[in-house]
Amino acid sequence: MLRREHLVIDSRLEALLTVQQWFQTLYDSLEPELNWVEEYCDRLNIAIAEGFTNAVRHAHAMLPAETPVVINVVLKESRIDIHIWDHGDPFDPDKLDEPEPGSLLQGGGYGWFLLRRAADQVAYERQDDRNRLTITQYRFAKQSQKAEV
Repeated sequence: MLRREHLVIDSRLEALLTVQQWFQTLYDSLEPELNWVEEYCDRLNIAIAEGFTNAVRHAHAMLPAETPVVINVVLKESRIDIHIWDHGDPFDPDKLDEPEPGSLLQGGGYGWFLLRRAADQVAYERQDDRNRLTITQYRFAKQSQKAEV
């Protein structure tokens, strides 16, 4: 591991700007051996925004706004892992039906599917009474296999 960053933030949609500024500061301060991450900056910004807002809107919807969302970023030579922890009820993303094209304006529901297309790997697991969303981008991902975001 070359670098690890950590952010704890309240469950407020208004905090998204703080999350994105924190993430941009991370990009701006990358060591030369981690500059490859900049190639994926836009996709990962979308992914972290979706992950955070899903935690606030869904997992923490019935919890106090002070309930923390924890974001950990682990940078390695060949990958970046973003872990977003929340205190919501367990969630099974495999039970979500992919929205029909054209249905986006009728109530949303596209966040999980957008997340899966924004990075090489997206995983969800329940651990220690919390949810952990893991977003992984590999350095040498094949762009031809990626859907356009």
